Amino acid sequence: MIQLYNAFIYQPIFNFLIWLYNIIPGHDIGIAIIVLTLAVRFLMVPLTVKQVKSQKALQELQPKMDEIKRKYKDDREKQSKELMKFYKEHKINPLASCLPLLIQLPIIFALFRAFRAGLTSSGLEVLYPFVAKPEVINPMFLGLVDLSQKNIILAVLAGIAQFIQSKMIMPKTKKAKGMAGMMSKQMTYFMPVITVFIAMSLPAGLALYWLTTTLFAIGQQYFVMKKK
Repeated sequence: MIQLYNAFIYQPIFNFLIWLYNIIPGHDIGIAIIVLTLAVRFLMVPLTVKQVKSQKALQELQPKMDEIKRKYKDDREKQSKELMKFYKEHKINPLASCLPLLIQLPIIFALFRAFRAGLTSSGLEVLYPFVAKPEVINPMFLGLVDLSQKNIILAVLAGIAQFIQSKMIMPKTKKAKGMAGMMSKQMTYFMPVITVFIAMSLPAGLALYWLTTTLFAIGQQYFVMKKK
């Protein structure tokens, strides 16, 4: 299984990263990371759009689901039946927003691994014969930021972007109460903080990836929500 993962997911991504690094003027690994991130995000648009729409639909209907839960709080069996009936009437699949993410996870892990290897000039033995092997990869981004080292500015920017993305997906109607409301608030305010702390502990190249993919998600969510 690991060999299949390496052969069909990790190696193509890593080879594409090094190929980009080779052809980009100035051999800027930061620009290569941004281009690769955007390319992968564009390929995953059908999945991520479905995920955003499912999340939004669930959040908009959350007050009605909470009402059903309150009405039948003393009868779990009846509550479950009424919720299933509600899902069926509104054509909702509670797992629809989770499945696209599960499909994306192997790709996300491969990207992290590829960026980490690229920033340390390691793992170059897995390059395809037609991809030139650089003697060493310069970790500087635009000649200003060493992406192989930690960078608090990129970490904070990633956190801010995470906060904006979380706020965008929140319903603009009556605030959700109960467990759903609490979880929504935690995702909105705690996740950006967690993002900053995690990004601060990683090489700046990974923080740059995190920032890029979140900004892409913000733009995508804006256009998806605008069409609704």
